[in-house]
Amino acid sequence: MSLSEQTPSPQRVLDLYATMCRIRAFERMVIRGTEEDLVKGAAHLSIGQEAVAAGICGNLRRSDQIASNHRGHGHTIAKGADPEAMMRELFGKEGGICGGKGGSMHIADFDVGMLGANGIVGAGILIAVGAAKSKKMLGTNDIVVCFFGDGAVNRGPFLEGLNWARVFDLPVLFVCEDNKYAATTRTDQLTGGDGPVARAESLGLPAQTFDGNDPLGLDVLAGDLVEQIRSGSGPQLLHVETYRHIGHTVVDPATYRPDAEVAEAKTRDPIERAKAFLVENGSAVADLDQIAADAESEMVAAFETARDAPWPGLAAAASDVQDVGAPL
Repeated sequence: MSLSEQTPSPQRVLDLYATMCRIRAFERMVIRGTEEDLVKGAAHLSIGQEAVAAGICGNLRRSDQIASNHRGHGHTIAKGADPEAMMRELFGKEGGICGGKGGSMHIADFDVGMLGANGIVGAGILIAVGAAKSKKMLGTNDIVVCFFGDGAVNRGPFLEGLNWARVFDLPVLFVCEDNKYAATTRTDQLTGGDGPVARAESLGLPAQTFDGNDPLGLDVLAGDLVEQIRSGSGPQLLHVETYRHIGHTVVDPATYRPDAEVAEAKTRDPIERAKAFLVENGSAVADLDQIAADAESEMVAAFETARDAPWPGLAAAASDVQDVGAPL
């Protein structure tokens, strides 16, 4: 059976649906937190892009690792991080997943293999390649997945990272999450040639484009690619086409995008596509709505706990800081 003929089981799609609902509910609370002046620093949301995180991370082991970009809440949740600790982090509170010091753009959780979001466009590519090199040197069959946006393919780390991964045959899946905009500019207006797939292939990496708003197909494809890389195929690139429903940041009104373009993109909402499949295969709408409601309740509770949590003690300001010389 070809990949195009495979379909995940209804239970598998239920799991994907639940993960996507949790990601979206979390990010809705981030919007609320920004409106209430609780979020410290900028926050970039992936509402509309949830299938990429859910479909790919759902095929990973806990010991596999991921590196993310500045739009990393979904990747972090899908890899297994605690949303309450994440919300505390965004609010700069005690118990934050990085002690309240990283915020949204530098959120990380090494315990679940999430090596960090990154405020520098493309910087996660080199982190992922370094992690993949260590996996190979240690002789494991774990892999690393690197998520980056379409704007990152025009940055130096893209060439450097993919080249290094190919030369040393590293176990890494590069995922270009293409939402068509590099911040506020159409990426196709600033990208020469045929884009990320052509560039990856020019370096000898197998590469392909797929619909990033198709959670079912993406889950099947990602599972196949992950197993290929785990079995020693070397690095690959997956270019997934998607779309963010809101602006570059929470406070960006995105007036640079045509209304018709946004409306059309929302007709391909990955959560609604998964829901439609489940209804067609016997799930009750009320049960699916309850899953979404449970996700909302979970994230409201995380929001309220984080909001009411204490600030870190003053001594925490000096922790994780090293001057010249040996660490204390």
